[in-house]
Amino acid sequence: MDFTKCSEVDAAYAILTEAGQTMYYKDLVLEVIDKTRKPVQSLSAAISEVYTLINMDSRFHYEGEGKWGLTEWNPPEVKRHVTHRGSSSTKSRAAAKASSHRKKKFESIQE
Repeated sequence: MDFTKCSEVDAAYAILTEAGQTMYYKDLVLEVIDKTRKPVQSLSAAISEVYTLINMDSRFHYEGEGKWGLTEWNPPEVKRHVTHRGSSSTKSRAAAKASSHRKKKFESIQE
């Protein structure tokens, strides 16, 4: 791949794909700067700029402890409906009260 003709984020994506594992952000950013051969006046500004671009691109996933990986390496989160059990839950008490109220109404209708 000719890194000199691609954007910093595309270069970061290619680098991570090739590595096949998460990388510490500074190592990743420095490799991007090195491989793209873009002129750099201030190294700290370049690091900040590339890091911001990676942070804003949904292809990248922050793994924690300064390490970044690719979103495609992580399975999508499954959203599950959580049910609360026990009498301590306000919703459970409200549901039980409503059920009891309906039961009483039904019994009064049947009489």
